[in-house]
Amino acid sequence: MPSRLELRETKVAKMANISDAMRDTAGAVANEVRDSGSSLNDLSASIPTTMHAWRVRTEPAPIDTDPLEWVEVPVPQPAPGEVLVKVLACGVCRTDLHVSEGDLPVHLPHVTPGHEIVGRVVKVGKESSDAVGTSQADASHTSNAARSVRVGQTVGIAWLRHTCGECDFCREGKENLCQRSRYTGWDANGGYAQYAVAPADYVYPLDDLLPQGTEDDAASAYSTVDVAPLLCAGIIGYRALERTGLLDRYNRRDWSLKESETSDGPAPRQPVLGLYGFGGSAHLTAQVALALGMKVHVLTRGKAAQKLALELGCVSARGAYDDPPEKLDAAIIFAPVGAMIPVAMRALRSGGILSLAGIHMSDVPSMNYERELFHEKEIRTVESNTRQDGREFLAFAATHHLAVDAHPYPLAQGQRALQDLKAGSFAGAAVLVP
Repeated sequence: MPSRLELRETKVAKMANISDAMRDTAGAVANEVRDSGSSLNDLSASIPTTMHAWRVRTEPAPIDTDPLEWVEVPVPQPAPGEVLVKVLACGVCRTDLHVSEGDLPVHLPHVTPGHEIVGRVVKVGKESSDAVGTSQADASHTSNAARSVRVGQTVGIAWLRHTCGECDFCREGKENLCQRSRYTGWDANGGYAQYAVAPADYVYPLDDLLPQGTEDDAASAYSTVDVAPLLCAGIIGYRALERTGLLDRYNRRDWSLKESETSDGPAPRQPVLGLYGFGGSAHLTAQVALALGMKVHVLTRGKAAQKLALELGCVSARGAYDDPPEKLDAAIIFAPVGAMIPVAMRALRSGGILSLAGIHMSDVPSMNYERELFHEKEIRTVESNTRQDGREFLAFAATHHLAVDAHPYPLAQGQRALQDLKAGSFAGAAVLVP
């Protein structure tokens, strides 16, 4: 019988093989990232005055009516405490679809969607004592971050782009619940464009994920196309998994089991997780759970998605409304379908937790208390993420290679990518490449 180490090595090799085809597709993009520009000083000088971008027309509308328009607009300029990046890749998230179709209320008219941005910093806004925000503490915090971001660095821009830093939630480490939070691609223009700006304090350095020059490093790293979906699909999936409570048994520094889980006595039972829906976020979350030794069952409608789930190592893959083969310790619903909630609640063991990963969901039907809610079952929602969530997940991805099922589209086909997302034309995540 193979050892756990042999099984783990086999699984890692299998995941790497799944990535190879996507990596070949994205290779040209990665090469351009490594080779573009003769010097960092040339980056600012080479910024054009205008760029192409997608933006919402007069009003959001169903995506099959083409609510986005392809326009030429001025390249944005970074304010104090902000950075301007040349977009190298931008993932296509279901939240972009909600913004484009009006499921989410309009925050910025004619907004450019996109919040899974991999970009190269080409300009840093001049520092100022009142850089960003209304408080002196917030301005100082942002200014320090701006000094740490350098021209030429490749960074990630995600959904969360501002919190107040002063409210009870921010002070308690729950900045995702800040009532003055702002978001990329909803409150401010996002990455369906050739250039984008973001507050320096909210970008993620990607040095540990992208190739840095050596052959060994290039072989083990991600491409820019791979990284883009990690910046929301990955981070939000991680937050949703955290909300299930299944990560409480691990030390976050090295992902070893806590002492309480390894003390003398019966061996801890293998946690069982169910995932409802299996797209860009779920296929990454599944790999995190599998890497930590959990059993994963997938419930989703698409045959291609079911096939991908099994290839990644999930124990089973069934229809979205089917029963899993065993009771679940926890479940996450990624699909924005309220009718799935009673189904998932019935699948939980006593004391199980259901985490709802989406920012938008259709109406939830009535539930029977005895069948679906009793026995101390819980329902927990997910609202955005903290920057600490993002840092933890990206650090995990750097040490546990995730097979990203990425489907590159030219930036000029951004609207088509959203239409294909809604139609379920691919199992993983679409990524726009300028």
